[in-house]
Amino acid sequence: MFDGLSERLERTMKNLRGQGRLTEKNVSDSIREVRKALLEADVALSVVKQFTAAVQRKALGRTVIASLTPGQAFIKVVKDELVTVMGGEGHAGLELGASPAVVLMAGLQGVGKTTTVAKLAKYLVEREKRKVMVVSCDVYRPAAIAQLQTLAEQIGVDCFPSDASQSPRDIAKAALREAKTRFVDVLLVDTAGRLAVDADMMAEIQTLHQTLSPSETLFVVDSMIGQDAATTAKAFGEALPLSGVVLTKVDGDARGGAALSVRMITDRPIKFIGVGEKTDALEPFHPERMASRILGMGDVLSLVEDVQRGVDEKEAQKLAKKLQKGQGFNLEDLRAQMQQMQSIGGISALADKMPGMGQINANAAAQGEKDIRRTMAIIDSMTRQERRNPDLIRGSRKRRIAAGSGTQVPEVNRVLKQHSQMAKMMKKMGKGGMGKMLRGLQGKMPGGMPGGGMGGLGGPGGGIGPFQ
Repeated sequence: MFDGLSERLERTMKNLRGQGRLTEKNVSDSIREVRKALLEADVALSVVKQFTAAVQRKALGRTVIASLTPGQAFIKVVKDELVTVMGGEGHAGLELGASPAVVLMAGLQGVGKTTTVAKLAKYLVEREKRKVMVVSCDVYRPAAIAQLQTLAEQIGVDCFPSDASQSPRDIAKAALREAKTRFVDVLLVDTAGRLAVDADMMAEIQTLHQTLSPSETLFVVDSMIGQDAATTAKAFGEALPLSGVVLTKVDGDARGGAALSVRMITDRPIKFIGVGEKTDALEPFHPERMASRILGMGDVLSLVEDVQRGVDEKEAQKLAKKLQKGQGFNLEDLRAQMQQMQSIGGISALADKMPGMGQINANAAAQGEKDIRRTMAIIDSMTRQERRNPDLIRGSRKRRIAAGSGTQVPEVNRVLKQHSQMAKMMKKMGKGGMGKMLRGLQGKMPGGMPGGGMGGLGGPGGGIGPFQ
């Protein structure tokens, strides 16, 4: 995510290392590099000018704390300004009001509105404990209604039936009546998109807005279109009283121009970002956390939240007690830990959010994910007895396991060796790793952790086993 911008900014910070103080000369040189980085990231020119002017003003004449190097002082200025540009500290949540609260989704065709409706529905059900209904008012795209119905079934929410022969306004009015009858908390309304902004499209969605009087009107935009994202958002903002923005396909955006432009140009907060195709790949947008990720500092807070949601606490406690009693860490335990790693987004999510791991490229992360799936397939090809007692696995058993998993015997040997090494590590660590590692990072994070600490990540010692 935003790899190009991150790499350029990191090089800029390195150029300041070893210098005694911030001067007009080295600040100007650094500002020039930052300007290039932002323009290459497709940030809107007006935003670039405002951003660099603010950074230069704050960096020059700044009293550098004795414990900080000029590079650290400058990066603090850059980070603070990134946070400001993207909306300030904290997540701008949804203002839903009285039930049924209506959330109207607007945007161009192909940006992922329908998928975003499903993602937001799942988010509201699972994290906000709301009763949700969805409806499609897109009577122009043949598969739009069917797509939303299918997604609604997958995530287990009600989908109000609509038909291409109906008018969008009639569909919206009927859906709102039904939502009131069913005591729905939130009605999410998907609307038609066009390939470009046009008068008919704007007139239709304005009519829907007048009909529904939504609590939230969210503009959904593809982050990968760069400056056009901000331009389109501005056009929608002039036609509708937008309350916020949802950026989609952020996981595939190496530039980051939209994230840095949309907030300032529209004067509306980015509320959510889409980070994948699955229905759970929607994250609340936190400007401070995103600034840290852009600058290669990671995002431990979001990682901890992912772990807390993805970990099976009962299983984690069971494993912790097992290790405390001195019982061995077997291949079933290894597979369970890999499954939990997958549930929090896998290696790519860990690399994106863990400080110091931002330089892991997409190919390396993809290979790591492939290796995990291959390892799980090998373990799945073993009998229960073999998984619980790896010492049984020799000659003919290895050949059978390799054949069953579509691999070769040397790969089975590698899995057994990895398990052996991990079992020794687990025996020494007792209560395990990611919990301790994250607690060690706590003092390095501004404001510490929510709830006064980093425990509670699953089990007596915190964490999730070898991936703790």
